[in-house]
Amino acid sequence: MSEIINLRQAKKRRARAEKEAQAAANRTKFGRTKGARKKTEAEQKKAERALAGKKLDAKKTDLY
Repeated sequence: MSEIINLRQAKKRRARAEKEAQAAANRTKFGRTKGARKKTEAEQKKAERALAGKKLDAKKTDLY
């Protein structure tokens, strides 16, 4: 014979497992440490400053 199970407990167990799987997916999708976020932000700001420094002004380009 098969084992007798409590359906209420089985449903709760299955729901917990699904929530844990969703949480694991969210951790990989959105989970970045504060240091990693700050590093990325600093790199973006540095790139923006470098690009802004290389832009030509409209007055300097008009040679004629």
